[in-house]
Amino acid sequence: MKVGIIGVGAVGTSCAKAMLLRGSCHEIVLIERDDDAAQLRAKGVAADLSHGAVLLPPARIRPGTYEDLRDASVIIITAGINERTGEAIDRNDPRGRLLLLPQNANIYREIVPRIVAVNTDAIILVVTDPPDPLADVARRLAPSNPVISSGTFLDTLRFRLQLAQWIGCHPSSVEAMVIGEHGTSQVYVWSSARVGSEPVLAHLERVTLEAKKDWDESSFRSQVERDVKYANISIIEGTGASQHGIGIVTARLVEAILRDEGLVAPVGVFQPQFNVTLSLPSIIGKSGVSRVLVSSLSDEDTGKLAKSATAIRDALDDLDRQSG
Repeated sequence: MKVGIIGVGAVGTSCAKAMLLRGSCHEIVLIERDDDAAQLRAKGVAADLSHGAVLLPPARIRPGTYEDLRDASVIIITAGINERTGEAIDRNDPRGRLLLLPQNANIYREIVPRIVAVNTDAIILVVTDPPDPLADVARRLAPSNPVISSGTFLDTLRFRLQLAQWIGCHPSSVEAMVIGEHGTSQVYVWSSARVGSEPVLAHLERVTLEAKKDWDESSFRSQVERDVKYANISIIEGTGASQHGIGIVTARLVEAILRDEGLVAPVGVFQPQFNVTLSLPSIIGKSGVSRVLVSSLSDEDTGKLAKSATAIRDALDDLDRQSG
């Protein structure tokens, strides 16, 4: 079970570390640009992680070339400029991560053909921001490879965590999902958010009123959505990069694919009805996404999802115009 990671920056390194810690696969190959500095970075990261990996489930990590991807089962792409470098950390800019699309699409136009030259079967997992339109870029360049993006899986975990903190329970006990774009137009599916069998909003309203406090559902929803939507910016302001959460999410997706688990999670896959890649709950296994589940959405959620799809599609249309 070999996995390739293209791009050994903060996110690529975190993905590799999480996979080693979790025992996600048997071999990890780190791929970087051809220049000397990038090659030294790949060698250094591989060496550093391999020293600690002596204490972890058996796995080999090493630097490599695209030729080493010939028998890889999953190829993760994390290469590209990040939010801070691309100046996509303004909470007032509705474009959010979509600002990074033109530059990172150019990087993908260099990377993906090199993947296809050696492997037309591996699942390509797009993690670079913005992952949804970049998955569409990759899909055009690699028509034979299954392509998925990490999508709103991490946003969903952030949503569950926020709700759990308000409820006072563990996040694993909260059922809640974010769908659509991994970006500012993401959709919070409040209509199906549950703790136990009780709707989250009804639960919080009840316990708030029982405590003789005022309940303002609109303000509550706005605060939670803001905290989830801009969690990456808050992290970047504190540490310089948002990397560890997505590293763990990526490792979990790799496991679901390699073990053919049938994990249900919101990941980005091409949605014909919207003509773009966006996230809906999907069954994940050895073929990537085997089935997209039909969500029971409120009219409000359905309208927001359509707007999210439009935001992604408009960004891709702008990219196509710029590319000529």
